[in-house]
Amino acid sequence: MASYTAPQLNGAGTPTEVLSGAKTFTLNNPLSGSAYFTVETVRNATGSYVGQSTNALGTYASFVSIDEDTLITSSFISSVAVPSGASSYQFTPTSAVAVSSSMLRATGDVTLTIS
Repeated sequence: MASYTAPQLNGAGTPTEVLSGAKTFTLNNPLSGSAYFTVETVRNATGSYVGQSTNALGTYASFVSIDEDTLITSSFISSVAVPSGASSYQFTPTSAVAVSSSMLRATGDVTLTIS
């Protein structure tokens, strides 16, 4: 289980741990408004996804307090709107996501635990 603070997730974000099998992303937004959480595949040296792993492909399920309709995904990026309070969802990648091959980012004071 890994935990990430709001300062780690803000701005450029922080590299992800290895993600294999089903993982629960538990988010906490202490603010009264919505925030956003994004997982993005690291781009190559030219700034594109060409040749990069498709880290966002997989199954997204078990949404708790997150409107599933706010989930936006492509092969390389996923993003959800994070409501005030605690919320979570489960992600099972199609292929294991290598350490540091994606960045975890959030707006506001959102914190994250991956279990």
